This record gives sequence, C-alpha cells and structure tokens, in this order.
Amino acid sequence: MPVPTSASTRSARDTRGKGAGLGLALLSAAAFGGSGVAAKPLIEAGLDPLHVVWLRVAGAALVMLPSAVRHRGLLRSHPVLLAGFGLFAVAGVQAFYFAAISRIPVGVALLVEYLAPALVLGWVRFVQRRPVTRAAAVGVVLAVGGLACVVEVWSGLGFDLAGLLFALGAACCQVGYFVFSDQGSDHGDRAPDPLGVIAYGLLAGAALLTVVARPWSMDWSVLAGSARVDGTPVAAFALLAWLVLVATVAAYGTGVLSVRRLSPQVAGVVACLEAVVATVLAWVLLGEHLSAPQIIGGAVVLAGAFVAQASAPARSPDRPVASGGAERELSTPGTAA
Repeated sequence: MPVPTSASTRSARDTRGKGAGLGLALLSAAAFGGSGVAAKPLIEAGLDPLHVVWLRVAGAALVMLPSAVRHRGLLRSHPVLLAGFGLFAVAGVQAFYFAAISRIPVGVALLVEYLAPALVLGWVRFVQRRPVTRAAAVGVVLAVGGLACVVEVWSGLGFDLAGLLFALGAACCQVGYFVFSDQGSDHGDRAPDPLGVIAYGLLAGAALLTVVARPWSMDWSVLAGSARVDGTPVAAFALLAWLVLVATVAAYGTGVLSVRRLSPQVAGVVACLEAVVATVLAWVLLGEHLSAPQIIGGAVVLAGAFVAQASAPARSPDRPVASGGAERELSTPGTAA
C-alpha cells in the first residue's frame, strides 16, 4: 500500500526543486552575461558582429550534434517545438538584437529586450489564461527599473522607430525562448528531452543565421591571432571557445532546465541578471567602470529576482503550479488533460 505524501515532505521537495531551479537560472544568467566580454574583443579584432554570432551558434550546434543524433526521434514527435526554438530562441534574439544596436544605443536596446519578462507575464495571463503571482509582477517592475539604471538608459535616447522595433522583436523572441523552453514541462517522463531541444534549436538557428551572416565572407585569419582583453592579448580561439561552450551551450542548457523547474515568468525575471553580470564582467575584465546608478540598479535587479522567486512554487510531478500562494488543482477527475 503506497504511503501518502505528507505536506511537510512535499513542501521540502518543492523547496529543494525551487532552489535548484533558481540556481540553474542564476548559472544561465551568468553564462549568458559572460558572452559580451568574449565577443567584444573579437569584434574589435576585426570580426563583424553577425559573424561572431554565427560562430557562436554554429560552434555550439557542432558541440551538441551528438545529442541531436541521440534524440533524433524529436524530429518526428516535436517538429514545431524544434523549429520554434531555433527560429525564436536562437536566431531571432541574436539577429534582432544586433540589428537594434546598429541603430539605437546598446543600453536602450538592452532595456527594451529585457521587457521580455513583462511580456512573458502577459503571455501566461492572457494567452495561456493562467494566473500569475503578485510577486512575479512586482519582480518584473523592480527588475526593469533596476535594469534601466544598469544600462544607464538616460545616456542616449535617440528615437529611431526601426531600431526600437528591432529591439522589441528581440524581446518577443526572448519570450519565445521562455515559452518554448517550458513546452512539455507538465508531461513528466514524456517531456521532450531538453538537450535534444537545445541541440536541434541550435542547428536550426545556425542554418537561419548562415543566410543572414554569410560566413563565407568572414576574415577567418582573425581566429588564428589574438584579441586584446583590457590591453592583455588573449588567443582569439580561446575567446571563441568560451563563447561557444560557456556562453551558449552551458547557458542554454541551464536556462531551459531552470524554466522547467520554475516557470517562464519567474525564470524570465531572474534572466534580467544577465545584464548585471555583463556589466560587472565588463568592469572587471574590460575596464568599463560602473557608475553609482549602475551599482544601485544592479542591487534593484537582484531584489526583483529575489521577490519574483520567493513565493513561486517549483514544478513537481504531483503538485500543480500555484499562484499567489493558492494551489490550483489541475489533476482532479474530469479536468486532466
């Protein structure tokens, strides 16, 4: 006879799950945030920004190729998920963001892109018709406000409609990243394997970016030389390896797993820490010093991430997602999907 799961045991398991999810989300934000300190020296060494993006995605796709072969069944069972992840979460975010920063200040583009957590809340509430926690909403407000300070949005607000639309496109594609990462999270053992989804997403993204970046026109000799990181010469290939293995493969892997353990809206708020990590690393490694408003803004982003996840339940096979502290049972007779 099965032993009933006590409330205290279930609560402890949920707490551990939420802690693991938060840890993965923080690792993902740190890994994504480290992309700038590797990409900027490569760009300054002579590579076109789009070529750096293509190298990043194509290299990661090559690393994940064995996983794609292992999970080739996903091509038949989840073709839409794989195509959507590649189009939005990989190629779309990168292409729209670089198009945006070619027309508007980087700080403005980054702030608009990280409106994604607010858009995720809108998707969950109005498209999926699921309640969202007040903590997540408050966390979004704090995170976006703090992010405005981190990127010092007031330093350059040249209005360019096309540039702002490109940045908004990057934000929408980032919503796709969280939404597609969440697909199948409620199916237990039948959920599509996250490594397989990432592998095929990277392959699809690399194929799409090949058309846009045209890597055959790239100056490949740059990769054989060195790039300067705050005046210190570093092998360009080593920077590319960091960009591929840490800032892409590890970042996407931990990010998708965090979304499945938390929720798209909470993981989206925590992802705002990427901007803080990027700014701090630029300060330490590239000599781009932080101002007092940036330090304060980073603290506000941290507070927003903490508030968002503090009352958010972890995903659990035998417990549905709660909202605002009230449990919403989805597995009662007659309501199971």
